[in-house]
Amino acid sequence: MQKTALLIIDVQNGMFYDENPVYNGTNLISNLKMLIQKARTAHVPIFFIQHNAPVGKPLEYGTEGWEIYPELTPTDSDIFIQKATPDSFLNTDLDEELKKRNINHLILTGIQTEVCVDTTCRRAFSMGYGVTLVKDTHSTWDTKDLTAQQIINHHNQVLRWFADTKNSSEIEF
Repeated sequence: MQKTALLIIDVQNGMFYDENPVYNGTNLISNLKMLIQKARTAHVPIFFIQHNAPVGKPLEYGTEGWEIYPELTPTDSDIFIQKATPDSFLNTDLDEELKKRNINHLILTGIQTEVCVDTTCRRAFSMGYGVTLVKDTHSTWDTKDLTAQQIINHHNQVLRWFADTKNSSEIEF
């Protein structure tokens, strides 16, 4: 039997600062809020993954930039995982917390598409988890070679080898 959890990777205040906000942040937050509501209604565990960056970085541990984006309204019943690498499993208790709850399927969302979302998706697949990547709930920034939308589209295509890919409106808990 499939037991599911919603993972929200690195959706922290520092990703939305005016000087360099994540691409399409308003839609990202809107879609995430809808997924969170669906998960809460279905009593699906929600895991907030927080990146702990070094001193002086936008996601520096304990700073305002490090905090979960407030519109997502985390609750005391949510699970919070701290990480220091792009891999949400490496040197964290994520796998242990999932196993404690008999979770074997992950709904994957978050920031940054080509780094933490990609790495966590591939790692979860390799660890035997079923994975659904929600195509319209992960984001990134433009690079000098590619737009953020091109990066997102590319990863939605490539990661289908490791995950089912669906839009947020298609997700049922």
